[in-house]
Amino acid sequence: MSKQTFSTPTLKRIALAGYFGLLVFMPLWLIYLSPSDGLSPVLSVTMFVIPLLFPLPGLVKGNPYTFAWANFVVMIYFLHSLTTFWVSPEERVWALIELILASMMFFAGTYYSKYKGQELGLGLKKNRKEKK
Repeated sequence: MSKQTFSTPTLKRIALAGYFGLLVFMPLWLIYLSPSDGLSPVLSVTMFVIPLLFPLPGLVKGNPYTFAWANFVVMIYFLHSLTTFWVSPEERVWALIELILASMMFFAGTYYSKYKGQELGLGLKKNRKEKK
């Protein structure tokens, strides 16, 4: 087993910093910093904030399973930031901030769920053939 670089509580704090950063930054970006001409602010915020609210209770409780599946939600922001960075030079700074926050959440959340799951004795169920 390899040695952990960061402690489990540190990984949780980094992941939550990325998560809450996205939760605050996305409406700020979409309403104030660079509002879209084609989309209403309400629709923009709804599309980019509502998905972040689903894992909130489990993330605050520190549930490793929630950190693991919340990474699927975070991929929306990861892809959005990369796409915006590529196609919209005037919004590259905002896209880079979103990319950093999403990456913080993704990587720290992945390792938090792994190490916390190990601490709690959680794991994937073994296939019958693997048991033999």
